Amino acid sequence: MSTIIGDLRFDYIIVGAGSAGCVLANRLSADARTRVLLIEAGPRDTNPWIHIPVGYFKTMHNPRTDWCLRTQPDAGINGRSLSWPRGKVLGGSSSINGLLYIRGQSADFDQWRQLGCTGWSYEDVLPFFMASENQERGADDFHGTGGPLSVSDMRVRRDICDAYIEAASHLGIPHNSDFNGPQQEGAGYFQLTARNGWRCSAAVAFLRPARHRPNLLVITNAQARQIVLEGRRAVGLAFRHNGVEQRAFAGREIILSAGAVHSPQLLALSGIGPAAQLAQAGIPVLHDAPGVGENLQDHLQVRCVYASTRPTLNNEVNNPLLKLRIGLEYALWRRGPMSMGASQVAIFARSAPGLDTPDIQFHIQPLSSDEPGKGLHSYAAFTASVCQLRPESRGRIVTATASADDPPLIYPNYLATKLDQDVAIAGLRLARRLTQTAPLNRFVKAELRPGPAVESDRDYLAFIRQTATTIYHPVGTCKMGTDAMAVVDPRLRVIGIVGLRVADASIMPTLVSGNTNAAAIMIGEKASAMILEDAQA
Repeated sequence: MSTIIGDLRFDYIIVGAGSAGCVLANRLSADARTRVLLIEAGPRDTNPWIHIPVGYFKTMHNPRTDWCLRTQPDAGINGRSLSWPRGKVLGGSSSINGLLYIRGQSADFDQWRQLGCTGWSYEDVLPFFMASENQERGADDFHGTGGPLSVSDMRVRRDICDAYIEAASHLGIPHNSDFNGPQQEGAGYFQLTARNGWRCSAAVAFLRPARHRPNLLVITNAQARQIVLEGRRAVGLAFRHNGVEQRAFAGREIILSAGAVHSPQLLALSGIGPAAQLAQAGIPVLHDAPGVGENLQDHLQVRCVYASTRPTLNNEVNNPLLKLRIGLEYALWRRGPMSMGASQVAIFARSAPGLDTPDIQFHIQPLSSDEPGKGLHSYAAFTASVCQLRPESRGRIVTATASADDPPLIYPNYLATKLDQDVAIAGLRLARRLTQTAPLNRFVKAELRPGPAVESDRDYLAFIRQTATTIYHPVGTCKMGTDAMAVVDPRLRVIGIVGLRVADASIMPTLVSGNTNAAAIMIGEKASAMILEDAQA
């Protein structure tokens, strides 16, 4: 991580030390003869709050670890602009996320295959999920042990969370102890990317074991500026490190793993993108790729808040003595509220009868706040966040200037279709039914959000438009596929450019049904295997 001045030469250059980038750095550098450079715009992951599970309250919205992006005003949510946290540190968003380990449904990946993405069916990708995993419960047909990524059970349980699971069963939603097993549908506790009570980010899992390899160089606080092209071949990367402009060259390939916002931006800054958009930004067009930045998808969450008849985590955090006990419990045993992920219980359910698979997800939290990552309310309350798993709406990322210092413009285009609106409304109606069902109903003192005045579909939609926010799952902006809008082919090679791939959540043709970090790590695993295969061809 020392300062290097002058031209650098490697076999592979990886841009972005996030969930997929850390996997790539580990797997590609395993061969001591292969020289690998990993470039990260953020700092090393030395902030202690990164490694404490509940530390996302300190690292989100913190410019030292978060890009602190904002969307453009969005008509679907009443013209509001949303904060979009994205990790800017070793480990990327896996260092600031809620630690929730959800892979998605088997049908998600089978659909990718049906869209022309050969090699990406569930049968194809399951071995890569398993290869990453060190499952606390042991190995079986769906889980692996001995991998770098620790996946563990929640170390704290709450009565209100148990009541949610039981109430769901009364509504025909079964208990499910493994959302990454034979089926996703049901209610149960999340598993976490945690090891012995500490966060197991991609940097901890994959980069830490490899960082002392002499053939791997990791440069932090280095912002990529542009891909260096010779004709239609990517040969290097221009970046700024400690205020000094530098270049590195790759004899084999450059892999972009900068995420759904910055990977399309870097392509565009390099002249690879929609020709008209690049021209408007003053960027010379080297390759007209109309799909770059398009196909943006995200999970939109609507948060329901309930005043509680019993104390919740709000009371404990706002009481100095109880707060001290929380700290001691974590310091001594790595247990208690500080070992919690962002949510405790998940519910995967169907918004309407007859659907093949669940299309809504709940995140249940024994706490409440005005905004995720902000301080907790002073009164006893709990939260049920609900999101549509497979939105139809599509947004875009626009690179509006030729400078890497200017953030791209984010247009999420939320709630642009009738289906998305209807599913969001159905999710809120189910949330209310759950709180009216025993044994959960005895915990509910009052419904604060959306509140009893919200009854009609029109009322619900107005509430959604005014309060919904991102649940931090942007994907799709460098879509994998075979159609005219595909940016990468099924081997993740940028179409029309030699020696350049994209490997991160931006390649997803459609959003997976759940939290996206596990799938991003799987993409890094599969990309590594394909790159190594192609190197032998």
